[in-house]
Amino acid sequence: MKAVLREAYGPPESLELRDVPTPVAGKGEVLVRVEAAGVNMADVDYLLGRPGFARLGTGLRTPKHAGLGLDLAGHVEAVGDGVTRFKVGDEVFGDLTEFGFGSFAEYVCAPESAFARKPANLTMEEAAVVPQAGVMAYVGLGTKRKVEPGQAVLINGAGGNVGPFAVQIAKSYGGEVTGVDSTSKLDMLRTIGTDHVVDYTQEDFAASGKRYDHILDVAAFRPVSDYRRALTSKGVYVGIPGTLSGTFRVALIGPLSTIFSRRKMVMLPWKPFDLDAVAALTRIIEAGKVKPVIDRRYPLDQVGEALRYQDEGHPAGKIVLQV
Repeated sequence: MKAVLREAYGPPESLELRDVPTPVAGKGEVLVRVEAAGVNMADVDYLLGRPGFARLGTGLRTPKHAGLGLDLAGHVEAVGDGVTRFKVGDEVFGDLTEFGFGSFAEYVCAPESAFARKPANLTMEEAAVVPQAGVMAYVGLGTKRKVEPGQAVLINGAGGNVGPFAVQIAKSYGGEVTGVDSTSKLDMLRTIGTDHVVDYTQEDFAASGKRYDHILDVAAFRPVSDYRRALTSKGVYVGIPGTLSGTFRVALIGPLSTIFSRRKMVMLPWKPFDLDAVAALTRIIEAGKVKPVIDRRYPLDQVGEALRYQDEGHPAGKIVLQV
């Protein structure tokens, strides 16, 4: 089989598409023939070895895993002894975050807990972009207090990987949704039902005087005080930081700043591909309330170009690799 591999942290040019042995499903494992793989910012970070503190878990000098890729969708090719949830031919999607990565390949093998049945109304490409970003959005909108009908919801970074899922999930709950992003992504946000859009290059949502019952922050670049000021008296802020400084602000300063308040500010309590969250999200998708937004498609041998495009911050939605 062919798989995308690398020997060290480095730029997309360091990736190679190699022929390697097809894995064999062991006890409790499932072998999946990959048809599509989703691209996440986490893939770019792991490729480059950033942020630096993340190497404590992924390998200080060289990456622990040669493969890349978290999200995928495909068909079950074989099952090992003890597997009870799947049979050969089943359509599945999954997340390899906790199982060595490697979805940028023709086949993957992982414990059955890495997979779930693909939503029936999605194509393989659509299903492949759901596992990480979709689950993050679902969990973020249910943390502390679930979004309720009529509540004002703000999604900061609404046009990227997680944001379009969050907009649609919040709308499915009956929320009035404001999406914040750059000029080029606003039309896409309108097409998926965003009630209000804010161009952050032209307007500061935190200075507008508008208050929100729930803020899901995919960027987490601003001071905690800006977000706290934009919350209602019982508002909830959930941050998904991508930097060490952002993690410090969201995980430490945020909770301390609201310790004596009915407002809540927390970091996303995310567990990769939590099967309960996946099942709930699948029900929303199969009800037709959430549709993955795919910006670009690349063949597997153009994975470097896909990762470069992701790193530049341009995607309005998700990128998918056609395997």
